[in-house]
Amino acid sequence: MQLTHRQEGDFVVISPAGRLDALASHQLEETINNLLADVSNSIVFHCVEVSYASSATLRVFLAAAKRAKTRGVRCRFAELNKPLQELFEVSGFIGVLDVHETLDSALT
Repeated sequence: MQLTHRQEGDFVVISPAGRLDALASHQLEETINNLLADVSNSIVFHCVEVSYASSATLRVFLAAAKRAKTRGVRCRFAELNKPLQELFEVSGFIGVLDVHETLDSALT
């Protein structure tokens, strides 16, 4: 797994890439927690490069969205690839999390 982040306007864009398996989910969670400690506006998970996501990763995404909400930070997900989109749909996350088809739409 690779993980980058950058500032785009009011948003911190977090871009995970590769396999987000159980082991990688710990690194992802740690990075998200560190970012949430400093973010005051909004975060977007740009997921176009995610090749695999485990249930542990889904838990990390849900926990991040909940933490963000309690801090008044908007949390969005953009450009889910087909397998991740299907996983969000099957798990019911598609109706719970703020998911956008494009990064541009998530940044507005």
